[in-house]
Amino acid sequence: MTDLSKLEAELTAAVSGAADANALEAVRVAALGKSGSISALLKSLGGMTPDGRREQGPLINGLRDRIATAIAERKAALESAELDARLAAETLDLTLPAPPRRKGSVHPTMQVMDEMVAIFAEMGFAVAEGPDIEDDFHNFTALNFPPKHPAREMHDTFFFNPGPDGERKLLRTHTSPVQVRAMQKTNAPPAAPWIASGQEPPIRIVVPGRTYRMDSDATHTPMFHQLEGLVIDKGIHMGHLKWTLETFVTRFFEVEGVVSRFRPHHFPFTEPSAEMDIGCDRSGGEIKIGQGSDWLEVVGCGMVHPNVLRNCGIDPDVYQGFAFGFGVDRLGMLKYGMPDLRPMFESDTRWLSHYGFSAFSAPNPVSGLS
Repeated sequence: MTDLSKLEAELTAAVSGAADANALEAVRVAALGKSGSISALLKSLGGMTPDGRREQGPLINGLRDRIATAIAERKAALESAELDARLAAETLDLTLPAPPRRKGSVHPTMQVMDEMVAIFAEMGFAVAEGPDIEDDFHNFTALNFPPKHPAREMHDTFFFNPGPDGERKLLRTHTSPVQVRAMQKTNAPPAAPWIASGQEPPIRIVVPGRTYRMDSDATHTPMFHQLEGLVIDKGIHMGHLKWTLETFVTRFFEVEGVVSRFRPHHFPFTEPSAEMDIGCDRSGGEIKIGQGSDWLEVVGCGMVHPNVLRNCGIDPDVYQGFAFGFGVDRLGMLKYGMPDLRPMFESDTRWLSHYGFSAFSAPNPVSGLS
């Protein structure tokens, strides 16, 4: 028969001598595990006589309980000692200076948008805003898009599910709906109940904001930024549009002598329509504005279509106007030498630390844009 007193003394000494949690677990397995010494004694009770079980059972069970309690107490002591050691090692001296933190930066898109707004504000333009979620009328119909125009299809535009009235809302494909909202007048004819309260001409606004289209590559993203401009007044003509865009491009790129050309184009909401190119040099793997014999497209523009004016309650025989639209992200790529549009939307702080701008230097025409 095993000497229970001797076994208890050996196990108690082993528990007390366990230096860490792993050593203590080894003692527990050796004593109380499936093949442990105390477990073996408990198994032997089945082969004893009834008198033997009555005598040895309480002794063996008592030994098991005492060793289990000793192991639990030792485990708690080891965990407490480990926590104290960690607290001592990880003490923070609050009298020391704080470690340097990564400085925040202004995203290039926001920097470029601020630069553009600063230039147009100096030219007398106000800033207008509108909803990202639009209806068909403001995004297409009022802007003279025909019923079967490709932009109305699912492969070009993000549509929502039809509402209770059957109308499908959509993510605006351009910021032009804000121009419609700005032109809508209170004296609209009864046949046009969609007309809301707007402002009387003259109107001179720029509309910066997010736009959405189903496109994604090095120069296109599903969500991008535009800044559109609108001028409505009496006697407005293409000469005013040309001067406005040439003045903006010269100030934005901060280069004197920028050469431009206007090519005929087609937009549903302008007539005549044009695309403006500026002279550049593409040699050496980079684009240099204001020099060379190459051309770079930067903006679409034109005179506001008479149908658009009528849809907004403005008489085209009295008022005329022009509109233009810049891709903000693309202008940032051109001005600051970013080869790919997609990293601008990937939230990589390393990219932002390289291309970002200080939040303490707001663009303005006096101290400089960039």
